[in-house]
Amino acid sequence: MTQVDEHIFNFAEGELLLIDKPLEWTSFDVVKSLRIFIKKTYNLKKLKVGHAGTLDPLASGLLILCTGRMTKQIDEFQGMDKVYVGQITMGATTASFDKETKVDEVFPIDDISIDDLKQASLKFRGEIEQVPPIYSAIKIEGKRAYKSARKDQDVQMKSRKVTIHEFDLLNFTPPYLDFSVKCSKGTYIRSLVNDFGKSLNNGAYLSDLRRTKIGDYSVNDAVTIEDFKQKVLSQLPNNPSGSPA
Repeated sequence: MTQVDEHIFNFAEGELLLIDKPLEWTSFDVVKSLRIFIKKTYNLKKLKVGHAGTLDPLASGLLILCTGRMTKQIDEFQGMDKVYVGQITMGATTASFDKETKVDEVFPIDDISIDDLKQASLKFRGEIEQVPPIYSAIKIEGKRAYKSARKDQDVQMKSRKVTIHEFDLLNFTPPYLDFSVKCSKGTYIRSLVNDFGKSLNNGAYLSDLRRTKIGDYSVNDAVTIEDFKQKVLSQLPNNPSGSPA
């Protein structure tokens, strides 16, 4: 049973929505789409909708959205630990640390064993220093870093402390390495992967990522955008106002 089953929505009062974000959508795309849909469906002039933790466009998975008065709790959800599963491509790097940009350097990986990889992963446990990717939504002097990076402008990113609770390597079929990570808020998995490659005197970039948990909230309880809209529309004949029955 998903989070929206057997639930009557009251968006103005406040709802916590678990959405399975699709690939190539930004987190703001999801917020904008659902805000417009809800306002139009219930004829609302205003409605607060926000997300609790950005997912990159090339990542899928759990995105928590809050509406109405629930938006006051966004910081609480943002502070929760996150769990991700994904795939690393070994032996190459990109400027964005993922597939958004082209491969800019390649490295031989014939001599890298799974034991080498596991040994290197141990360096990334506990509290670590991490520099976010220049292709990120972090604001530098009022501008999103990725916008400056796409214009080939110099972007200086400051390091930050993050905590990696778990970094498990699941399968290595060269050049692809499957992994799972449990980490604190503010962690960039792309930077983790890039630093991981450097620690092997090699290269690595993130080729697939899916967020599976935020705190105790699971993507297994989330719904797609389309399924969410269908559930809302199914309530209209008996509950057009969007208020609790």
